[in-house]
Amino acid sequence: MTFNVTVQPSGVSFEVDRDQPILAAAIAKGVGLPYGCKDGACGSCKCQLVEGRVIHGAHQAKALSDEEEAAGMILTCVAAPQTDIVLEARTVPGAGEFPVRKMPTRVTRIEKPAPDVAILSLQLPANDKLRYHAGQYIEFILRDGSRRSYSMANAPHTQDASPGIELHIRHMPGGKFTDHVFHGMKEKEILRLEGPFGSFFLREDNPLPIVLLASGTGFAPIKAIVEHMRHTGDIRPVHLYWGCRSLVDLYAHEWLVETARTMPQLRYVPVLSEPRPSDGWTGRTGLVHLAVMADLPDLARHQVYACGAPIMVETAQREFTERCGLPADAFFADSFTSEKDKH
Repeated sequence: MTFNVTVQPSGVSFEVDRDQPILAAAIAKGVGLPYGCKDGACGSCKCQLVEGRVIHGAHQAKALSDEEEAAGMILTCVAAPQTDIVLEARTVPGAGEFPVRKMPTRVTRIEKPAPDVAILSLQLPANDKLRYHAGQYIEFILRDGSRRSYSMANAPHTQDASPGIELHIRHMPGGKFTDHVFHGMKEKEILRLEGPFGSFFLREDNPLPIVLLASGTGFAPIKAIVEHMRHTGDIRPVHLYWGCRSLVDLYAHEWLVETARTMPQLRYVPVLSEPRPSDGWTGRTGLVHLAVMADLPDLARHQVYACGAPIMVETAQREFTERCGLPADAFFADSFTSEKDKH
């Protein structure tokens, strides 16, 4: 049995099998609904149920509270329709533009620019580059069928010479995949991936200044967006804030300093929350979203792209919209939810 899903105000409609999550059907059919984790943990896919009935699978209260659910809000990543339904949701032009594909990839290089950060360079099959928007992510399919998600850190055009992607991976001690990356992975290892996924990417039809906000390895998709803007000649003013604990965690600091030198519209502001005495740090300190608010107290005519720890993303979204006048629909986010975050 299938049910019809209509998305307002766009009027887009598609069919969903009974007990199939709405988002999974939308992705398969190239319909651009907003989403992040696909696991009921981040809340990025939350939207209003206007008509009909759904059943929710397991999800976190911080992604959808009981009060929100009672008010008719749903998470499309874990909600399966039980009747024909009508949703009110922003559709995302371009989110379903590139086909989701499974493909093998070979590890060509493993760099460790910080003690708990690995940069993986992955080679794709010859003449078969992955098509994606800067900011999107792939999922590794592990041998037991479980999946791990990582954002591409290189812009799509960088594959023109040789198909491949760059990923920034933080070590999560005890993590099934990251323990292997840090202690067992060797060059030439073959992995399986699927992608692209996600609705976190640059909206290119808007001339407003943008704020790029990252914490930790949330810098990866931000780096891809910066590379893409430089490649396309995008001249919008860009304020890039990168929050890390200490100096060693700013693993691409020199790259950003040099990039800002060659992109006059890019202003780079590193912020350390716990600088060590040995860092000799004289730059900004504290929470990275507060640095944004100090510099840009009025965000009414900006777009914000935030990526990193869920607590940073959630706090920035709330504070920017409540205290800095940022329109709710001008905040785009990708929370880096670990497996631990999902349980």
